[in-house]
Amino acid sequence: PVTRAGDVVFFSEATVHGAMAWTAEHERRVALYRFAPATVAYGRSYAPQWPQEMLEGLSAAQRAVLEPPYAVRLDRPVLRPGSEDPVIESRAPKKKKFDEEVFGTKYF
Repeated sequence: PVTRAGDVVFFSEATVHGAMAWTAEHERRVALYRFAPATVAYGRSYAPQWPQEMLEGLSAAQRAVLEPPYAVRLDRPVLRPGSEDPVIESRAPKKKKFDEEVFGTKYF
């Protein structure tokens, strides 16, 4: 489709897409949002890491937004509406202890 300034284009992250190299003098901005239930994850204990130089200068809230989807068993930082500081969501200590005893690891 033909797009104009101010248009928004949505892609599924499963969609193969691309663009020509950006050569204009002005900056091009992109926002990446992923929506998933809290219990949906790419895989157990899957936690990709952004390059350190990309994270330099980001606030804790900005870093929290860049977290991949994964279950709270991985102590994920979460932003709450109206708050600028993320909180760590975690499973109950009893459940964590159970996982360690049954699976022999902190994150199964």
